[in-house]
Amino acid sequence: MEMACLVIHGGAGTIPRASLTPEGHQAARDGLRDALRAGWAVLGQGGLALDAVQAAVVALENHPSFNAGHGAVLNAAGEHELDAAIMDGRDRRAGAVASARYIRNPVLAARRVMEASDCVLVSATGADEFAREQGLDMVEQSYFTTPLRQQHWQRAHEEKAGLLKRERTEAEKHGTVGAVALDDLGNLAAATSTGGYTYKRVGRVGDAPVIGAGTYAANDVVAVSCTGLGELFIRRGTAQDIAARILYRGDDLSSAAAAAIADLTADGAGAGLIAVDAAGAMAMPHNTEGMYRGSVTADGVLSVGIYSDDFAAVETIG
Repeated sequence: MEMACLVIHGGAGTIPRASLTPEGHQAARDGLRDALRAGWAVLGQGGLALDAVQAAVVALENHPSFNAGHGAVLNAAGEHELDAAIMDGRDRRAGAVASARYIRNPVLAARRVMEASDCVLVSATGADEFAREQGLDMVEQSYFTTPLRQQHWQRAHEEKAGLLKRERTEAEKHGTVGAVALDDLGNLAAATSTGGYTYKRVGRVGDAPVIGAGTYAANDVVAVSCTGLGELFIRRGTAQDIAARILYRGDDLSSAAAAAIADLTADGAGAGLIAVDAAGAMAMPHNTEGMYRGSVTADGVLSVGIYSDDFAAVETIG
């Protein structure tokens, strides 16, 4: 029985509607559509959820509108440190990299950690060295940098010096990309990738590569990818908490996801997440003005949205 579906996010820290240019709006929507098409190219052919989330996240890492890979934010030293994770719901295997500096597509390195090492998480120079050993594409730091992220770094630097005239927006602070999927065989998978938040402390690692915090997948339960201030997701174990609510309390996906966002709202965190359960139900809650997000349902209907009120179907794909 065909049941496949795919959900992606490009971060809950969207640019405020009033300041997003038409060009920026269209670029972000195009990036979401490209990522959904990449993931659905796998699922639509009967492929695995694991391969689909990887394909979708690679596309998002390659797109400058999002805070992952090309377009990642800069840390306090004006450098990039990238985190990513992937998890296979079939056997709960997982792989992750943290504080990587030269890996073009960190989610591919996370997949290789899962499949070609005895580790779950590899960090810093060890992550870069492992990726080189695996023959993955390596790039210079300048590949990740965009003028927009340099502007965001400068504003954060001014804020630190007390020179900033207005508060920075969520989009200027952070962002993440992620994907969750259910395939026709009933397998679930999740993947998440991020540059962290602008002006973060050198060496800081957020929730994205922490299994059970920002990324989680278990067959017959749920797949989750989170976006927001990672420290709070780590403290709450947000992704696994959603799974526990479903598995042990019998909550439906919508209730479990909403409860997780309510907890983070109480913490004062700008937060969002995407999730899909074993029956193909999807959830995309967020407490920010918007969250870059998109989905493809089993009938091939592709939908995208940026703000709370603009999520809509845009095409049907084969």
